[in-house]
Amino acid sequence: MPIPTPAAHATIRILLMTLMLIVAPRLTDAQTTPDPHAKDRAAITQLLTTQQSNWNKGDVDAFMAAYWKSPNLTFSGSTGTHRGYDAVYERYKKSYPDRSTMGQLDFSGLEFHFTGNDGVLVLGDWHLTRDKDKGDIGGVFSLVWQRFPEGWRIIHDHTSAVPPNKVAPK
Repeated sequence: MPIPTPAAHATIRILLMTLMLIVAPRLTDAQTTPDPHAKDRAAITQLLTTQQSNWNKGDVDAFMAAYWKSPNLTFSGSTGTHRGYDAVYERYKKSYPDRSTMGQLDFSGLEFHFTGNDGVLVLGDWHLTRDKDKGDIGGVFSLVWQRFPEGWRIIHDHTSAVPPNKVAPK
């Protein structure tokens, strides 16, 4: 194999430098390109944090503020599908009639899947820490959020109880 000449070395260096000038800005752009949904993700996360806080205060009315106040709101769970804001509200009041049953709510494992600028599917885990006589419970949820003039609202909630040892790893 012939030994490259000094001129060949210079040509290789120039080609490598040119390549770096072309590739480096693109790498920098990819690293600094902001998440187009960062503000929406933060707004929805704040709504979920507020929901959790309101639940933990025993305030179902305030907890429901994140839901779309419409007859078209839906909630699916172990008791079937409930249609309309009033039906979903009554379901929460019936299922969690007192602070002891409500326990302390914790959301975790949130995953955001945007379906455009005005829709997002949020997956996550929920857990209620309760007195020993009631027992802790938890599970998974999928929330469909839609942007309205007043902000993001849940338009569909599918929540399932899952035994702790049955939650699939992520």
